[in-house]
Amino acid sequence: MTSGSPRSQRWSGVDIDSDAIIQNVKSLVGLCSPSDVWAVVKANGYGHGAVVTSRAALAGGAAGLAVALVQEAVELRAAGIDSRILVLSDQPDEHYGDLLDANAEIMVYRPESVDALAKVASRLGTVARVHLKVDTGMRRVGAEPYAVNALIEKVANTPHVELVGVATHFATADMPGHPAITEQTSQFESVRTLVGADVEIHMANSAAAITLPATRQSFVRAGIAMYGIDPSPEVSLDRSAFSAALKWWSKVSFVKEVDEGAHVSYGWRYATSANTRLATVPLGYADGVPRRWSEVGGEVIIGGRRRPVVGVVTMDQLIVDVGPTDVSDPVNIGDEVVLIGTQGAEHITAEEWAERLGTIGYEIVCQIGERVPRRVVGLFAEPS
Repeated sequence: MTSGSPRSQRWSGVDIDSDAIIQNVKSLVGLCSPSDVWAVVKANGYGHGAVVTSRAALAGGAAGLAVALVQEAVELRAAGIDSRILVLSDQPDEHYGDLLDANAEIMVYRPESVDALAKVASRLGTVARVHLKVDTGMRRVGAEPYAVNALIEKVANTPHVELVGVATHFATADMPGHPAITEQTSQFESVRTLVGADVEIHMANSAAAITLPATRQSFVRAGIAMYGIDPSPEVSLDRSAFSAALKWWSKVSFVKEVDEGAHVSYGWRYATSANTRLATVPLGYADGVPRRWSEVGGEVIIGGRRRPVVGVVTMDQLIVDVGPTDVSDPVNIGDEVVLIGTQGAEHITAEEWAERLGTIGYEIVCQIGERVPRRVVGLFAEPS
């Protein structure tokens, strides 16, 4: 291992299994065929690394990539990725030049954006490829259904702009049976008939791609599933076909014995109930471990056993109660600590974190801080 490798930079890291991403995407491709799969790699590949997840997704059969920002598309192009890339929402006008230089496509939903894109595309001697985003109930971005026909005509009559897709986004696909699914599908159906067969139609996210076959149109936009994380507690992945791609680990940096009644960390909110050992782990809320992780029953794995996190998580460190001194249960400086992933027979998932914290798996992996080094394993493993 070279001096610049992730494991030598810090006693903590994230391992990204590129083989798992490849297989997850293959599973999605098989499930969704004949619809294509576009891999959503925004937010640094949901914390997994945008470039490696893009390469793995394409190796697994993804037909295109989706990002949130023009800068994310530019990053992928700089890494040599030449697939189609879609920016999922409109961007500031001043970024359109970079967008077109990157040969990326973009969602639009305002006539002003069509005009601005046309102006930049004309100056650059190119064509802006756009997808019209329809708001069928998400209420985030998108044109109202009644305005779509005018937008289609606007694009058709504007030089240097080409309509390549029409899309919407589900608000409740991860809640099977929710009435909004039928309502949004119906509203979108009334819009998609306004365009010809050569225009791509897309509406399904991971949850819809898995549970709503009728919503698999020209392609599906698969995000969380390609990383091997359940879209929601109600929509779970087939674990024979999908596996988590991320392992978050650290190492024990200090161990000390303390007496019963010893107070731990800021605010003295926790006191030991017996003589015990406390192990310090060099990860904290600046790295994405919530400050209140111990209060919701957060655990880690050390020595093949689950151990409770105790006391308030601090900015750079957390503390684990590893139990009384026992020759059959040694815990030493340098021992591996698993926050998410497998060690021995024990396993902690992003979904477990989400359940304890009252959130979703997306947030857990996206909030792992940039100062936690990433290491890629599998087909796209980096040289060490």
